[in-house]
Amino acid sequence: MYTIGVDLGGTNIAVGIVNEKYEIIRKGSVPTKPERGADAIIADMADLARKLIAEEGLTLADIEFAGVASPGTANNVTGVIEYANNIPFVNYPVADNLSKLLDGKKVYLENDANAAAKAESIAGVAAGADISVMITLGTGLGGGIIINGQVYSGFNFAGAELGHIVIQKDGRHCSCGRNGCWEAYSSATGLVNITKDRIADAKAAGRATIMEEMIGGDLSKVSARTAFSAMKQGDAVAAEVVDEFISYLACGIVNIINIFQPNVLSIGGGICNEGDYLMKPLEEKIWSETYSREGTPRTKIMIAKLGNDAGIIGAGVLGF
Repeated sequence: MYTIGVDLGGTNIAVGIVNEKYEIIRKGSVPTKPERGADAIIADMADLARKLIAEEGLTLADIEFAGVASPGTANNVTGVIEYANNIPFVNYPVADNLSKLLDGKKVYLENDANAAAKAESIAGVAAGADISVMITLGTGLGGGIIINGQVYSGFNFAGAELGHIVIQKDGRHCSCGRNGCWEAYSSATGLVNITKDRIADAKAAGRATIMEEMIGGDLSKVSARTAFSAMKQGDAVAAEVVDEFISYLACGIVNIINIFQPNVLSIGGGICNEGDYLMKPLEEKIWSETYSREGTPRTKIMIAKLGNDAGIIGAGVLGF
């Protein structure tokens, strides 16, 4: 059995063929070029899917269904993307239009973070869990909630925007318009901004930090790796940055655990490459604050397994 999974991003459209073991057996991508409009984007999805199917020696008759993981508010009942701020989809019938280009194949639609969470719940570290939550630390902070195998997205399909819970009232401004959102502190962007602020503070206070040397005095060169790299070299300012970032991340995770008490909470994104430098202090902070800290069993905090393939796999299992 084979399905098609489409991971639609603002930069690239990634498409893969997923088999019955939830493995991607062939994949490819093309630039999204959102300025072209929704119809052109859908046409590229279909063309790439057909190309991959042919390369694998299959036909559309071998494909059970297709799924699309998209940013924004994705109505998984109507198959309509109601709004996505980085791609030109406003009340656009993705499922119906893509189905027409795939000879009437059934097409499912889901928000990309929700699809990634479903992938982890079926084929990743949360496989077998009744309740799981996934957060992804990237440019923003995405979230997905899976309850008894089903995506939870609220009555209006806009739920599980976990990055937009407030952890610091009147705090940093967030791109959503609120102040103090978790995303503004715990995304990769949030870490970069914290790092920049602390480098500037250190310079003003006359404190030495090798982060200044690493970026050549140019704050635009700060990345999400800067503080962790400097901390590993014994830099005190960098260690403070990492501790601040992890404290904010833990604060949000504790809120999520206190609300949902999931079997598994998985964390994805490039920051997870820091491994124990991230996870050990993070777990210490989480279990010092969680309401259920004295009880057992506890939520498992794990690094997500599927990486960049989560969107394709998640889209490819939407019909299950």
